[in-house]
Amino acid sequence: MKIEIEQTKPMDIERRSFEIIEEELGDTPLLPGTEMIVKRCIHTSADFDYAQNLCFSPGVAERAVAALKQGACIVTDTRMAFAGINKHVLGQYGGEAFCFMSDEDVAKSAKQLGTTRAAVSMDKAAKLDRKLIFAIGNAPTALMRLYELVMEGKLKPELVIGVPVGFVNVVQSKELIMEADVPYIVARGRKGGSNIAACICNALLYMADPGRGQ
Repeated sequence: MKIEIEQTKPMDIERRSFEIIEEELGDTPLLPGTEMIVKRCIHTSADFDYAQNLCFSPGVAERAVAALKQGACIVTDTRMAFAGINKHVLGQYGGEAFCFMSDEDVAKSAKQLGTTRAAVSMDKAAKLDRKLIFAIGNAPTALMRLYELVMEGKLKPELVIGVPVGFVNVVQSKELIMEADVPYIVARGRKGGSNIAACICNALLYMADPGRGQ
């Protein structure tokens, strides 16, 4: 069997990847204004299920882009998602990225309360006097705590990206956040991950700064 390798220059690999994604998507309907988010999730994962399982609250992409341009900050539930966010573009608008999972006070409070560091880190983030976007790619307990904070009137996020991956309380936490009065982008079902959370953040940043990507 002869394997044919497509000859592509390094600078053209991403462009060609998106051409293939668009070819394979064909006539698959995508919600207007969310195309870049969906395509970048597929590009990151090579999983075309994201064309169907990503759910968007009305006007969420436009609202999130506007918030980023106004200096909104991004809070993640993992260092992996934090590392993947394009902080240069985020910083151009005055925003910062935060992850409190490794903070000593978070670990101490989680142990005292008998809960997860992810949940406690959401409480810490809620005390920031900034516009906030939450990117949750791993911990359903973070999503559940965000829901509680929103319902208690202690937090009003600009956006909640709910894409934790896994089996225990993952599906339920995503459905819960979609019932809260909060703008959301959610990967319905079990799929997701920190890479997808960062990918969605970057897609929004590139939408704010069109010269940065597809």
